[in-house]
Amino acid sequence: MVLPAEKTGTRRMVAPGAVSPTGENRMGLVYAEIELISVDDMALFSRGYIAEDEIKRVRVSALVDSGSYSLVIPNHIKEQLGLRVLGERMAILANELEVKGTVVGPVEIRFENRRTTVDAVVLADRGEVLLGSVPMEDLDVIIDPKRQKLIVNPDYPYIPLTYAK
Repeated sequence: MVLPAEKTGTRRMVAPGAVSPTGENRMGLVYAEIELISVDDMALFSRGYIAEDEIKRVRVSALVDSGSYSLVIPNHIKEQLGLRVLGERMAILANELEVKGTVVGPVEIRFENRRTTVDAVVLADRGEVLLGSVPMEDLDVIIDPKRQKLIVNPDYPYIPLTYAK
């Protein structure tokens, strides 16, 4: 789900022409290189039905948004990975517009030495991949605002931390 900034406590204020500390013209935006993999294909490979090089996967630059909950993907990524339709979900966009999304999956997300398996939401007008807070929490990654980067939790750099309370 994508919530408006007012409901998440997030303020997104960027002056026109602002330049980030990294020298790029995308102040306040954080992107991360992630790999998305079809979990169904991974299961077929593990059972010997397909070769490893037949597993559908794609590397993308995802917009990291801790104010959003889910992994959101455009339809062409769903098609590339051959993801199954699992259902529907309503999503509230940043402009407070409610839209119906298609839930697909399962998909494995890989970032550096981390991996998690999630369902994704396909939104018709979404042109880029959006990495939300639920997969970020499971990956045990954090946003480094000074460097405008997604990083592995420095307190647990070799293995992700999860809370089992």
